[in-house]
Amino acid sequence: MIKNIPPMGWNTWNTFAEKINEELVLSSAEQLVSSGLKKVGYEYVVIDDCWSLRERDRSGALVPDPEKFPHGMKYVADALHKMGLKFGMYSCCGGMTCASYPASLNHEYADARAFARWGVDYLKYDYCFKPSSVDGKALYRRMGTALSGCGRDILFSGCSWGSDNTHEWIGTTGANIWRSTGDIVDTWDSVKSIIKQQYAILPYGGVGCFNDMDMLIVGMHGKGHVGLKGCTDDEYRLHFAAWCMLASPLMIGCDVRNMDETTKEILTDPVLLSIAKDERGNRPYFFHNWNNDDWTIFVRLLANGDIAVGFFNLSDSGVDLWLSADDIGVPDFSGKTLSGVEAYSGASVRAVNGVLSKELAPHSCAVWRLQVKNK
Repeated sequence: MIKNIPPMGWNTWNTFAEKINEELVLSSAEQLVSSGLKKVGYEYVVIDDCWSLRERDRSGALVPDPEKFPHGMKYVADALHKMGLKFGMYSCCGGMTCASYPASLNHEYADARAFARWGVDYLKYDYCFKPSSVDGKALYRRMGTALSGCGRDILFSGCSWGSDNTHEWIGTTGANIWRSTGDIVDTWDSVKSIIKQQYAILPYGGVGCFNDMDMLIVGMHGKGHVGLKGCTDDEYRLHFAAWCMLASPLMIGCDVRNMDETTKEILTDPVLLSIAKDERGNRPYFFHNWNNDDWTIFVRLLANGDIAVGFFNLSDSGVDLWLSADDIGVPDFSGKTLSGVEAYSGASVRAVNGVLSKELAPHSCAVWRLQVKNK
């Protein structure tokens, strides 16, 4: 059965787009295993758009491109499963995929059966070329129903970019995760924009249908399909920390075969992953210091009673952020206080006089996993 935590893995799109093939997918999967990424939870290997021929065959079936995938998709799935990994693929609810390959409109049941035969464990389902005469929610419900009856447990990743008030209906479609924004690119402005778009929709994520903030750009450094400008390592740290705090799926987008040690350290930080994979899946909430939405504090109550607190400075200047313990349910009269450990640095932290505070450089963050203790 699909677990009640956001999925973790690697996706081909951010770096490779249409430049994909069997060897790339399997060698990247091998790197997930040998690098230790699989061991900490990155288990899905997802082939995004551009995997098929440009047209269906005469029977109406999707056909994997024989030059890119000469052994077919079941071969890829079997190879991944032997590594202890899970296999993800891509389609779209419209007449074509976003890259103009055949999609699943009016072929939902046949495609779901094909995905099941191939051993697919995850389906990313996009929103391009959707006919205006049909509601997106109807098309997503159609594919959700087809997947539920296909004979295989396939995670349904709805990728409608938050369009057409997705948050209001996505939970009725059978989707396990839902994309809340447009595509991420490898720039600071993109990361900042996606975080700010979450403020109004935090109540719509959580166990059953996690809010997907799109794939990770950590470690891309301006290379690949969405590489563009690249980000600093501090900006990548903030990006990853926000995705973990807000219970987003964690789908790596860099070339894992060539990632540097800093990238690996960010992607495997134990404090942040313990928050991201918390089994309770409680929804986060937030505060803005001085009503400035560039100075944001996210909070999540965790399954064992710990509290995750993240200070995020999205502004272009330094700031000293603070939070009263009373605001997160630990008033002074309770006889309790907060102490714990900081992500990335591993430093100890405690509330002083009932207040947590931290001076942050521009585009940086501090995240703590805190315990409620007697004074």
